[in-house]
Amino acid sequence: MSYGYGNRSRGQWGGRDSAEGSDERWGRGGGGGGWRGGGGWRGEGGSSSSGSYQNPPREPRDGQGAPRGRHPAHLKGREIGLWYAKRGGSGSGTKRKEEERQMRAVVQMDESREEHIAKLLSSVQCKKSERELYPLTSQTSRTCKESQSRIVHTDSFSWKDTKPVNDGDLDFLFQDIVRDSSLDQELKSDLQKKKSDPKYLEMRRFREKLPSYNMRKELVELIKSNQVVVVSGETGCGKTTQVTQFILDDYIEKQMGSLCRIVCTQPRRISAISVAERVASERAEACGDGNTCGYQIRLQCRLPRKQGSILYCTTGIILQWLRSDPHLSTISHIVLDEIHERNLQSDVLITIMKDLMKFRDDLKIILMSATLNAEKFSKYFHNCPMIHIPGFTYPVKEYLLEDVIEMLRYCPQNQDGRPKWKKRFMQGQMARPEKELKEEEYRESWPSYARSLRDRYSESTIDALEIMDNDDKLDLSLIVALIRHIVLKEEDGAILVFLPGWDNISGLNDLLMAQQMFKSDNFVIIPLHSLMPTVNQTQVNIQWGQCFKKPPPGVRKIVIATNIAETSITIDDVVHVIDGGKIKETHFDTQNNISTMTAEWVSLANAKQRKGRAGRVQPGQCYHLYNGLRASLLDNYQLPEMMRTPLEELCLQIKILKLGRIASFLRNALDPPSDETVNLAVTHLMDLNALDKNEDLTPLGFHLARLPVEPHIGKMILFGALLSCLDPVLIIAASLSFRDPFVIPLGKEKLADTKRRELSKNSKSDHLTVVNAFWGWEEAKRHGYKAERDYCWEHFLSSNTLQMLHNMKAQFAEHLLAAGFVGSKNPKDPSSNINSDNEKLIKAVICAGLYPKVAKIRPSFSKKRKMVKVYTKPDGKVSIHPKSVNAEEAEFHYSWLIYHLKMKTSSIFLYDCTEVTPYSLLFFGGDISIQKDQDQDTIAVDEWIVFQSPARIAHLVKDLKRELDALLQEKIKNPQPVDWNDTKSKDCAVISAIIDLITTQESGAVKNFAPRFSGGYY
Repeated sequence: MSYGYGNRSRGQWGGRDSAEGSDERWGRGGGGGGWRGGGGWRGEGGSSSSGSYQNPPREPRDGQGAPRGRHPAHLKGREIGLWYAKRGGSGSGTKRKEEERQMRAVVQMDESREEHIAKLLSSVQCKKSERELYPLTSQTSRTCKESQSRIVHTDSFSWKDTKPVNDGDLDFLFQDIVRDSSLDQELKSDLQKKKSDPKYLEMRRFREKLPSYNMRKELVELIKSNQVVVVSGETGCGKTTQVTQFILDDYIEKQMGSLCRIVCTQPRRISAISVAERVASERAEACGDGNTCGYQIRLQCRLPRKQGSILYCTTGIILQWLRSDPHLSTISHIVLDEIHERNLQSDVLITIMKDLMKFRDDLKIILMSATLNAEKFSKYFHNCPMIHIPGFTYPVKEYLLEDVIEMLRYCPQNQDGRPKWKKRFMQGQMARPEKELKEEEYRESWPSYARSLRDRYSESTIDALEIMDNDDKLDLSLIVALIRHIVLKEEDGAILVFLPGWDNISGLNDLLMAQQMFKSDNFVIIPLHSLMPTVNQTQVNIQWGQCFKKPPPGVRKIVIATNIAETSITIDDVVHVIDGGKIKETHFDTQNNISTMTAEWVSLANAKQRKGRAGRVQPGQCYHLYNGLRASLLDNYQLPEMMRTPLEELCLQIKILKLGRIASFLRNALDPPSDETVNLAVTHLMDLNALDKNEDLTPLGFHLARLPVEPHIGKMILFGALLSCLDPVLIIAASLSFRDPFVIPLGKEKLADTKRRELSKNSKSDHLTVVNAFWGWEEAKRHGYKAERDYCWEHFLSSNTLQMLHNMKAQFAEHLLAAGFVGSKNPKDPSSNINSDNEKLIKAVICAGLYPKVAKIRPSFSKKRKMVKVYTKPDGKVSIHPKSVNAEEAEFHYSWLIYHLKMKTSSIFLYDCTEVTPYSLLFFGGDISIQKDQDQDTIAVDEWIVFQSPARIAHLVKDLKRELDALLQEKIKNPQPVDWNDTKSKDCAVISAIIDLITTQESGAVKNFAPRFSGGYY
């Protein structure tokens, strides 16, 4: 039995981004694992004294001295093709499979270990037999009953013995709404005093100019008389900062301030912080510290006073509150902002709010949206009233691509002459039916559209349009030419350029800096992206402070950003906007079980937001880099995230919040996901054993749902606790859940890659690279601020991200303590880190969490490219992402990688990968099978990861795996730390034997690249 620690269905579960486990073929070649020495390409050494891998025979060669199956070395060019053609046909595939079969790695153990494990298994079986044969004594019976009373039972769904986590994120929630007359008077008096405060009066004069201010009475009355109201408004109307203040001030002036507790959700951390600080400054107060307004994001907060207050928070905070208080009984008003973005959490919260109305008729729900789809939200809430606030923008003149080309007399260079269909195939774009229909309509309409342009535009412009229409890539040279034109011929004012991703931002920055004009002090170029370094408490970019400041006279600010600049930040002095027309979007392909990230055309909503950024301080210009025909075919808004992402984590949240059957709840959403996506997520969770056949949470599922991470990362955390390597595993889990701490300064990409590889310490692991970086940071911190700053600077690390990972570790440890998996909330508690210096065990725990996201490594015989070839079962050949420390690795110890994310962009890339050992896959992968393959005894994981192994060894491994599964199942049901001092206990004996095999299996002749540890950790 696998109890979800392996996989019951050929590796079908893959968490958010896995595609492992389909019945598709492995690609070219057979199913076996093998090449020399189980992973080292060179097959060093003979047998090991500790026993482990035995090197298979050397690669057989033919009579011409070439390895069998490969052409002789003296052949060149066309001769090589003729040689393969001559030897082609069905026989070549058979020979290749036979060669791989002969080169499978051999799983072995030495005599002493074999004898020890045989005795251990015999002892365990004897004790089981004794328990079955003899009745329990009264003492034993009493002990057993006490133990059973602590077991979590899934059918009752009570989970009563699980202690609540002491979570600071719940502090604001736990405050009853009780009328306090003295507080009401105090709040009113304080508001009256503000009206004579110069700072407050200055801010009020600014507020009075906002369109929303003139509608405050109408807004307040509408909210008072209706339970749900949709407020729509253009960019700059002030809805986010003003509506909450209107509500609170009305309560305070009527001496009811103590009854008002407003919570306003924001889709991003930066939005929650920046809006809260803005509102606090408008009220002439500090943010948080018991004042009127504060914010709360994950693991960071500045809370306002308990009553008569406004809290801005991320949507996830509300979903977390709902676990402790399903009715949000202490909140008077909930404002859901930016709901037009349609992210996953906001759509779920909207669905919950619709149900919550039945139980909280006193709760006021205010939905705030851009104007484009406000009616949709109103209809969803039973045609609730809508109110529109006009925007506060100057006129913005818009230009399309044909206007820009005509204006610049631009002549593009068509560098890719392939047909468009072939380019799309080569770039690996996923063909979605709705997109294909749009593209077909575009192709059919293009000839007539091109003819319609001839009266207004030159022939060269139309020719340029046709050239650019055949290239899906953004023309960065055109953007540089346009920026030059704006600088030389248009009015002063900041330029904001919208691009889809980091590669475009980096490329444009390089092109600008290559020109002498932009190297001068007359320009400030500010790239904005999450990969850029971050500092200061607001978690914004190191240069974001410059974004919000108007530069000195004669200095032009150029901001290059992703869509984060559409809504999350406002740069007041922008006059010129260049809309690249594309946006990075992730889609989930249920048929192939893979996520794809491609640059899609923007929606009308995106385009409108981008245009609005140009008219905040004076009349502006917006240059859309797509033609008029494309503009007419843009979607109204982006596809909701719920309809284009995997749903495993969401399904667990639906169950932990007790919202009923998963499919039934999701059918009530504003735009329900497809039945296929829902069914796939439920199936994955059942394969993981997080859900039982009735779709109820299992004990494992309950623990995974309580952890604020994706299911497979949660599973990794539980294994880290049970196997006492907690600290490094929590670091890995935090980085996979948030982001890794590395930053990429423009112009220093290669140096940053070199430093990252140094931190990997030849571990062949992106995950352990983050651990090494984190431990180095902790060591530097102990020597003071300067040492910490220098360490981060030298290794291209974000101290803010590292601090966030530190805080997340503490949160995870509190969850584990509350559940009973550890004995201390300190992630570095020695009893939880007995094995934290064991690199191979840490890799095995990573395997336990991420399986079946497995890739196979094969050697490359290319003289030009020495990197290995990588394959996954359903996809065939894939690539390791260039950011990985394994991207340019030419030699591995073993033949298998475990990875966190598989994403299809220009090709299929594996992100965050780690080399793993065969014993890791055998003990922490899927089901084990033992078979005879012709003359070979084999042991396989889920029937496709195959090793040679003598039958007696294979049976020992399978039996030991069975005992491990049973032990882990019991530990999940009845969480408690392993007592490593009780060496005679079954728990300690079984786990120690497995750790010993994982740790000592490598051949003594192969160099051990494990990082050196001292003082228990580093």
